[in-house]
Amino acid sequence: MRNLRLFNIRSSAFVLRRSLHASPAADFPSEGPTAVDPPTLERLINNFCASGRLDEALSVFRRHVEGGAFRFRRGSCDGLLSGLAGDGRTEEAWILYAEMFRARIPSTVATFNVMIDVLCREGKMKKARGFVRQMEASGLHPTVATYNTLIRGYCSCGNLEEALEIMGAMNPDVHTYETMVIGFCKEGKLGEAAEQVKAMELAGFAPNVETYRALIDGHCENGELEAAFQWRDEMVQRGVGLAVSIYNPLVHVLFMRGRSGDADCLVEEMRGVGMDPDEVTYNILINGYCRGGNIEKAFDIYNEMHLKGIHPSQVTHTSLVYGLCKRGRVSEADNLFWKVAVEGFVPDIAMYNTLIDGHCVDGNMERAFEILGEMEGRKVKADGVTFNILMQGLCRLGRAEEVRKLLEEMKKRGVEPDHTSYNTLISAYSRRGEKKDLLKLREEMLGKCYNPTLLTYKALMEGLYKTKDGVRVDEVLSKLIDRGITPDAGMYLSSMEEIGDRE
Repeated sequence: MRNLRLFNIRSSAFVLRRSLHASPAADFPSEGPTAVDPPTLERLINNFCASGRLDEALSVFRRHVEGGAFRFRRGSCDGLLSGLAGDGRTEEAWILYAEMFRARIPSTVATFNVMIDVLCREGKMKKARGFVRQMEASGLHPTVATYNTLIRGYCSCGNLEEALEIMGAMNPDVHTYETMVIGFCKEGKLGEAAEQVKAMELAGFAPNVETYRALIDGHCENGELEAAFQWRDEMVQRGVGLAVSIYNPLVHVLFMRGRSGDADCLVEEMRGVGMDPDEVTYNILINGYCRGGNIEKAFDIYNEMHLKGIHPSQVTHTSLVYGLCKRGRVSEADNLFWKVAVEGFVPDIAMYNTLIDGHCVDGNMERAFEILGEMEGRKVKADGVTFNILMQGLCRLGRAEEVRKLLEEMKKRGVEPDHTSYNTLISAYSRRGEKKDLLKLREEMLGKCYNPTLLTYKALMEGLYKTKDGVRVDEVLSKLIDRGITPDAGMYLSSMEEIGDRE
């Protein structure tokens, strides 16, 4: 008997070793003296999962679950379920969960937590709460991890009230507070985020780098640079390790405020503490200098990026194309665009729109439309921004009828015109003083539930002023005020001049 037991142990070990080095799981024995015992099979599946070989782990599970001859133990497939969910293969995770249910493999807290997390990531919060109730009905108790998952789900959906309600019914840990801080920052509620930090500290938890990153990002998004730097300084005082991702939003906001010198100093400070810029940092620097008109400095950083072995992205090249176009160097932008396309980059819609805009501003509508054709040839679909850019280019040249045709073409392609589209066309007709078309367009806008903006009314008034229709000018001005929009000085002046002409 002892020899038989020893033989089974050795044969199981042999199967496990062979399985880890062989790809096909179909060779694994399932019967006879070399059958794999449950612990060995579970280790085998877990080892496959740990090495990222999820398909082989699935194959092993299905081979041995078929027919019900092999009974998996509680929790034996949790690693596989978690692996599929973590790899973004959520549909397969649901299929596996159903297979586990049919095979009568009892669910554990971990099983439920994985599936609750999947539902929360998909924004299906009602179903996630239903799974918690199902978990409790199975005699299992939700853990802090379960509640934290729900809180993260509600915060991702912007439903902070539900998140706070769950938080109030549990014993929060550091991850709970961190999630709430991130949630409040994401919604721009920075005062509430700061309150959560205080509550975190009162509960005996110290804010970590993720907490501070959320706070700094939140204040940078709001343009509150001083507050963002205060949180950064607090990190330093408390000895919380700084990261490149802490510096990046600060550098970005400095550029947005036109403080490129301070942005450079901050990057040098970052280097001084042993942190090299990453791809995001380089893109911020290149974009900042391109928008500031310093295209030479942007290309210097672009070259440094190459030397450091950091590959430029579409974001990088789009910034450079924009910078060249802004300086009127549209032919160079064209050359760069096609150079990177030949090198294997697939330009996206943002990059195409940037180049089309450059040619439109340059007055080269023929080339702009050529690029539109090339873009569609590469299966990149024109969006509302593309059409608006082209319409504005035509409008600058006074080609109102072509603007109207483009608007109709836009509709045919299933791209819905927006405020910018209508404002551009109204402006085109306004320049020609075509009263009938102006008023018709205004009604079309209202019919589509687009409330005319200040720019709409300004264009209408300019067009009507050209037709010497003082009554209509006064009517437009009155409607503008009725809608709660404050006219600018030029609009009042147009109205006064029309009154003077009538007198």
